[in-house]
Amino acid sequence: MHTDVPVATQTNRPTLNHLLQLDGIRFIAVGLVLFDHWTVTHIELPIGALGALGVTIFFVLSGFLITRILLSSKDKLSHLPNGGLSKYLKTFYIRRTIRIFPVYYLTLFVLALVNEPPVRQKFAWLALYGTNIYIALYHTWMGTVDHLWSLAVEEQVYLFMPLLLFFVPRRYVPLTALCMIVGSVALRYVLYRARLPWFIGYVSTPTCLDAFGLGALMAYGWLYQRDRFVQVFKSSLWVWLSLASFVLVCLVNNWIAVDSPRGYHNVMSDVWERLAASLFGFFLIGRSVIGFEGIMKWVLENPVSQYLGRISYGLYLYHNFVYNVYHTQPTHFTIRAWRRITDILPFLNSSYFFPFCFYLTLTILLATISWYLIEKPINSLKDRYSY
Repeated sequence: MHTDVPVATQTNRPTLNHLLQLDGIRFIAVGLVLFDHWTVTHIELPIGALGALGVTIFFVLSGFLITRILLSSKDKLSHLPNGGLSKYLKTFYIRRTIRIFPVYYLTLFVLALVNEPPVRQKFAWLALYGTNIYIALYHTWMGTVDHLWSLAVEEQVYLFMPLLLFFVPRRYVPLTALCMIVGSVALRYVLYRARLPWFIGYVSTPTCLDAFGLGALMAYGWLYQRDRFVQVFKSSLWVWLSLASFVLVCLVNNWIAVDSPRGYHNVMSDVWERLAASLFGFFLIGRSVIGFEGIMKWVLENPVSQYLGRISYGLYLYHNFVYNVYHTQPTHFTIRAWRRITDILPFLNSSYFFPFCFYLTLTILLATISWYLIEKPINSLKDRYSY
């Protein structure tokens, strides 16, 4: 097959087939976030950016999946008046709304009813997916809803990405993705040089676009230059080299932090770490699309990884409300429940491994209930709005 033949125009559905190992990638990404958020004050690692790495992998994966969907949809509808813009946008937004909104807003309403701080005080910001904007504007985090900044970034990308990909000619998509990557890194450097609080460059949508841009570049290759895509990603060597590069950036960051007046948040952490994490996500996801063999195939395709990857949205959404190492109060229901358990079985206080497993079990239970009672039944409605 010639590398420039548009795969999507030959047969649309195969380009959108479910890619099995990507559920395993979701499991790895959410696992990194949970491990980091629950162990940060208990386990000291030479790499302290595992949660950020997990979120960045999600961003690259999202960039790949939505670009693949949007470009395929654009190709399929190109014969309609105005290129099928109306159906293109309607289908994308209806399907995204069905997948994301119900469980998100139900969670907000339940948390508001039980008066979870700061949900009631910041409800409008949360409801409008403005969490990251609030953090950047007011130079402050938001307690147990901190993690929702990344969902806000995703939703804000969904606002402009469909129109961008529709109106940019296909041949300019790689250049557009490259501009997203370079522009995002440059903006982080500008914010760093301006000595603004580090988390502005961390949570703002424009400073996250290198991850989405790399995902978009991958989707373009998968759809229109399949031979080249396979050539780039068929070897696992790039996965391990990019992981080594990420580790190196983190180690250099720790080394600089010793003498840097900004401490841990120096130029490596604030500017280059996300790019290194994005490149690792790029090669990891690209290799998974083709399909890992050996031990990585088992890691990504075993039933536990597949299931936890499938419910990863719920795991991410609920985990901070089950337990947050910085914000969970002693009166919180999970802490009270754990105290009662350890009153009966005091040996469980001998290691942090036991409370960690308790929080993990509760989070998986919540995400499972959410998946079977809310998400899965509602997701079936997406079949009415196929691409």
